[in-house]
Amino acid sequence: MNKAFTLLEIVFVIVVIGMLASVIIPSTRTNPLQEAAIQLISHLRYTQHLAMVNDKYNSNDSEWYKGRWQLIFYKGNNSNSVPSYTIFSDKLTYSGDPSSGEIALDIQNSNRLMTGGYSGSSVLDIRSINFNGNKKMNLGMSYGVVNYLLSGGCSGARISFDYLGRPLRGDLSTMTGPYNAGTQRLITSVCNITISSDMDSLTITIEPETGYSKINF
Repeated sequence: MNKAFTLLEIVFVIVVIGMLASVIIPSTRTNPLQEAAIQLISHLRYTQHLAMVNDKYNSNDSEWYKGRWQLIFYKGNNSNSVPSYTIFSDKLTYSGDPSSGEIALDIQNSNRLMTGGYSGSSVLDIRSINFNGNKKMNLGMSYGVVNYLLSGGCSGARISFDYLGRPLRGDLSTMTGPYNAGTQRLITSVCNITISSDMDSLTITIEPETGYSKINF
Protein backbone atom coordinates (compact mmCIF):
# COMPACT_ATOMS: atom_id res chain seq x y z
CA MET A 1 0.00 0.00 0.00
CA ASN A 2 1.40 3.42 -1.02
CA LYS A 3 1.99 5.94 1.75
CA ALA A 4 1.23 9.63 1.21
CA PHE A 5 1.04 12.84 3.22
CA THR A 6 -2.38 13.97 4.27
CA LEU A 7 -3.53 17.49 3.49
CA LEU A 8 -3.28 18.35 7.18
CA GLU A 9 0.34 17.20 7.31
CA ILE A 10 1.23 19.27 4.25
CA VAL A 11 -0.39 22.37 5.72
CA PHE A 12 1.45 21.79 9.01
CA VAL A 13 4.83 21.56 7.20
CA ILE A 14 4.12 24.76 5.26
CA VAL A 15 3.24 26.59 8.48
CA VAL A 16 6.45 25.40 10.18
CA ILE A 17 8.56 26.45 7.18
CA GLY A 18 6.88 29.85 7.21
CA MET A 19 7.61 30.32 10.90
CA LEU A 20 11.26 29.36 10.46
CA ALA A 21 11.61 31.71 7.49
CA SER A 22 10.15 34.62 9.47
CA VAL A 23 12.85 34.10 12.12
CA ILE A 24 15.84 33.30 9.92
CA ILE A 25 15.44 35.68 6.97
CA PRO A 26 15.43 38.96 8.97
CA SER A 27 18.60 37.91 10.78
CA THR A 28 20.40 37.48 7.45
CA ARG A 29 19.52 40.96 6.22
CA THR A 30 22.18 43.63 6.42
CA ASN A 31 21.74 46.89 8.31
CA PRO A 32 22.94 49.72 6.03
CA LEU A 33 23.45 52.13 8.93
CA GLN A 34 25.66 49.63 10.76
CA GLU A 35 27.63 49.02 7.56
CA ALA A 36 28.13 52.77 7.20
CA ALA A 37 29.36 53.04 10.81
CA ILE A 38 31.77 50.12 10.40
CA GLN A 39 33.21 51.66 7.24
CA LEU A 40 33.50 55.07 8.88
CA ILE A 41 35.39 53.63 11.87
CA SER A 42 37.76 51.85 9.49
CA HIS A 43 38.48 55.11 7.69
CA LEU A 44 38.87 57.06 10.93
CA ARG A 45 41.51 54.57 11.99
CA TYR A 46 43.16 54.85 8.58
CA THR A 47 43.27 58.64 8.94
CA GLN A 48 44.86 58.19 12.36
CA HIS A 49 47.39 55.79 10.85
CA LEU A 50 48.32 58.29 8.13
CA ALA A 51 48.84 61.00 10.77
CA MET A 52 51.13 58.78 12.80
CA VAL A 53 53.33 57.68 9.91
CA ASN A 54 53.34 61.08 8.20
CA ASP A 55 53.02 63.85 10.78
CA LYS A 56 53.71 66.62 8.21
CA TYR A 57 56.38 68.27 10.36
CA ASN A 58 58.56 70.59 8.28
CA SER A 59 61.16 72.79 9.96
CA ASN A 60 61.03 75.14 6.96
CA ASP A 61 57.29 75.71 7.29
CA SER A 62 56.06 77.50 10.40
CA GLU A 63 52.49 76.40 9.66
CA TRP A 64 53.20 72.73 9.05
CA TYR A 65 50.66 71.65 11.71
CA LYS A 66 47.80 72.87 9.50
CA GLY A 67 48.60 70.04 7.13
CA ARG A 68 47.81 67.19 9.52
CA TRP A 69 45.71 64.35 8.15
CA GLN A 70 42.01 64.77 8.76
CA LEU A 71 38.59 63.38 7.89
CA ILE A 72 36.01 65.97 6.92
CA PHE A 73 32.27 65.53 6.45
CA TYR A 74 30.36 67.34 3.72
CA LYS A 75 26.74 67.69 2.66
CA GLY A 76 26.16 69.82 -0.41
CA ASN A 77 25.47 69.87 -4.12
CA ASN A 78 28.69 68.04 -5.00
CA SER A 79 27.75 65.11 -2.75
CA ASN A 80 24.23 64.99 -4.22
CA SER A 81 22.96 66.86 -1.13
CA VAL A 82 23.56 63.89 1.20
CA PRO A 83 26.39 63.25 3.73
CA SER A 84 29.79 62.19 2.45
CA TYR A 85 33.31 62.40 3.82
CA THR A 86 36.86 62.93 2.59
CA ILE A 87 40.32 62.08 3.93
CA PHE A 88 42.94 64.70 3.13
CA SER A 89 46.01 66.63 4.21
CA ASP A 90 45.96 70.38 3.57
CA LYS A 91 48.90 71.83 1.62
CA LEU A 92 50.49 75.09 0.60
CA THR A 93 47.86 77.78 1.24
CA TYR A 94 46.15 75.75 4.00
CA SER A 95 42.63 76.67 2.93
CA GLY A 96 40.96 74.13 5.22
CA ASP A 97 39.19 72.52 2.26
CA PRO A 98 40.45 69.52 0.30
CA SER A 99 41.52 69.83 -3.32
CA SER A 100 42.12 66.85 -5.60
CA GLY A 101 45.88 66.96 -5.02
CA GLU A 102 45.47 66.86 -1.23
CA ILE A 103 43.15 63.86 -0.89
CA ALA A 104 44.47 60.44 0.14
CA LEU A 105 44.59 57.76 -2.54
CA ASP A 106 42.02 55.00 -2.18
CA ILE A 107 43.60 52.09 -0.28
CA GLN A 108 41.81 49.59 -2.55
CA ASN A 109 42.29 51.43 -5.84
CA SER A 110 45.19 53.85 -6.04
CA ASN A 111 43.72 55.42 -9.19
CA ARG A 112 40.88 56.86 -7.12
CA LEU A 113 40.66 59.39 -4.31
CA MET A 114 39.24 58.87 -0.82
CA THR A 115 36.26 61.16 -1.15
CA GLY A 116 32.53 60.65 -1.47
CA GLY A 117 32.00 64.07 -2.97
CA TYR A 118 33.23 67.59 -2.23
CA SER A 119 33.17 71.02 -3.82
CA GLY A 120 35.99 72.44 -5.91
CA SER A 121 36.26 70.48 -9.14
CA SER A 122 34.43 67.96 -11.31
CA VAL A 123 36.65 65.08 -10.15
CA LEU A 124 35.27 65.63 -6.64
CA ASP A 125 31.65 66.06 -7.77
CA ILE A 126 29.82 62.74 -7.43
CA ARG A 127 27.25 63.92 -9.98
CA SER A 128 29.91 64.39 -12.64
CA ILE A 129 31.10 61.79 -15.16
CA ASN A 130 34.61 62.94 -14.19
CA PHE A 131 34.13 61.94 -10.54
CA ASN A 132 37.28 60.17 -9.36
CA GLY A 133 36.37 59.32 -5.78
CA ASN A 134 34.96 56.38 -3.85
CA LYS A 135 31.16 56.20 -4.03
CA LYS A 136 31.07 54.12 -0.83
CA MET A 137 32.29 57.21 1.03
CA ASN A 138 29.06 58.93 0.05
CA LEU A 139 27.07 57.74 3.06
CA GLY A 140 23.78 58.99 1.73
CA MET A 141 23.86 57.35 -1.68
CA SER A 142 25.44 54.10 -0.48
CA TYR A 143 23.81 53.58 2.93
CA GLY A 144 20.82 55.91 3.17
CA VAL A 145 22.42 58.24 5.73
CA VAL A 146 20.59 61.58 5.75
CA ASN A 147 22.49 63.49 8.42
CA TYR A 148 25.59 63.57 10.64
CA LEU A 149 26.38 65.38 13.88
CA LEU A 150 29.62 65.85 15.81
CA SER A 151 29.12 66.56 19.51
CA GLY A 152 30.72 66.15 22.92
CA GLY A 153 34.44 66.78 22.71
CA CYS A 154 34.19 67.73 19.04
CA SER A 155 31.98 69.85 16.82
CA GLY A 156 31.72 71.10 13.27
CA ALA A 157 32.49 68.65 10.50
CA ARG A 158 35.99 67.23 10.95
CA ILE A 159 38.40 65.18 13.02
CA SER A 160 42.19 65.28 12.67
CA PHE A 161 45.06 63.48 14.41
CA ASP A 162 48.58 64.35 15.53
CA TYR A 163 51.75 62.25 15.31
CA LEU A 164 50.80 60.29 18.45
CA GLY A 165 47.37 59.48 17.05
CA ARG A 166 45.63 61.89 19.41
CA PRO A 167 42.40 63.34 17.98
CA LEU A 168 42.00 67.07 17.43
CA ARG A 169 38.86 69.09 16.79
CA GLY A 170 38.07 72.02 14.55
CA ASP A 171 39.46 73.56 11.39
CA LEU A 172 43.25 73.35 11.48
CA SER A 173 43.59 76.25 9.04
CA THR A 174 42.55 78.68 11.80
CA MET A 175 45.20 77.51 14.25
CA THR A 176 48.15 79.76 15.12
CA GLY A 177 50.35 77.11 16.71
CA PRO A 178 50.54 73.32 16.99
CA TYR A 179 49.60 73.09 20.70
CA ASN A 180 50.31 76.42 22.40
CA ALA A 181 47.87 78.08 24.79
CA GLY A 182 44.82 79.59 23.13
CA THR A 183 45.03 77.30 20.11
CA GLN A 184 44.77 73.97 21.87
CA ARG A 185 42.69 71.61 19.74
CA LEU A 186 43.34 68.26 21.41
CA ILE A 187 40.06 66.57 22.26
CA THR A 188 39.71 66.34 26.05
CA SER A 189 36.36 64.53 26.30
CA VAL A 190 34.66 61.81 24.29
CA CYS A 191 33.79 62.87 20.75
CA ASN A 192 30.46 61.63 19.38
CA ILE A 193 29.79 61.20 15.67
CA THR A 194 26.12 60.41 15.09
CA ILE A 195 24.91 59.29 11.68
CA SER A 196 21.19 59.05 10.99
CA SER A 197 18.87 57.48 8.44
CA ASP A 198 15.15 58.07 8.07
CA MET A 199 14.51 55.20 10.48
CA ASP A 200 17.37 55.08 12.97
CA SER A 201 20.66 56.55 14.17
CA LEU A 202 24.02 55.25 15.40
CA THR A 203 26.78 56.96 17.36
CA ILE A 204 30.50 56.41 16.99
CA THR A 205 32.60 57.53 19.97
CA ILE A 206 36.23 58.60 19.77
CA GLU A 207 38.21 58.63 23.01
CA PRO A 208 40.51 61.53 23.86
CA GLU A 209 44.26 60.90 23.96
CA THR A 210 44.18 57.41 22.38
CA GLY A 211 41.75 58.17 19.54
CA TYR A 212 40.16 54.75 20.06
CA SER A 213 36.82 54.57 18.25
CA LYS A 214 33.85 52.26 18.63
CA ILE A 215 30.18 51.98 17.70
CA ASN A 216 27.56 52.46 20.41
CA PHE A 217 24.56 50.34 19.49
